[in-house]
Amino acid sequence: MTHKKAIAVLRPDKPDGSVNGTIVFTQEGDKVTVDIDIKGLPDGEHGFHIHEFGDNTNGCTSAGPHYNPFNKTHGSKDDEIRHVGDLGNVKAVNCAVKEQITDCKITLEGEHTIVGRTVVVHEGKDDLGKGGHELSLTTGNAGGRLACGVIGILI
Repeated sequence: MTHKKAIAVLRPDKPDGSVNGTIVFTQEGDKVTVDIDIKGLPDGEHGFHIHEFGDNTNGCTSAGPHYNPFNKTHGSKDDEIRHVGDLGNVKAVNCAVKEQITDCKITLEGEHTIVGRTVVVHEGKDDLGKGGHELSLTTGNAGGRLACGVIGILI
């Protein structure tokens, strides 16, 4: 069994933003464990996704759309049909998130690696493709981007 790690250091999308933190990804076989530690996030649920590009030159907008190499519609991390980058929501309590999730669609290895892409925390709750809004099946209607960070290898 191989073990590989990657990290994203979150920075606020706007200069006056306060959201920051670290996201650590650990590959174990065909599963990736995601350790989420975010501070400065308004209380409530926030969309949490991997976006296509590892580019933050124009803030989080430069990260492009959700990572979707198989051209699927948006869904929850537990749905069979979903973007690879759809990781659902994180829930902030007292302006912080400290949780762990496991996913079988993201990988740190091979052709469809998430390394070099961007993790994004959104303003609003991801409706997981079930909200009936025109953006539900593409973005989960999760709103703007509060913070993001490029995923890099952790030695």
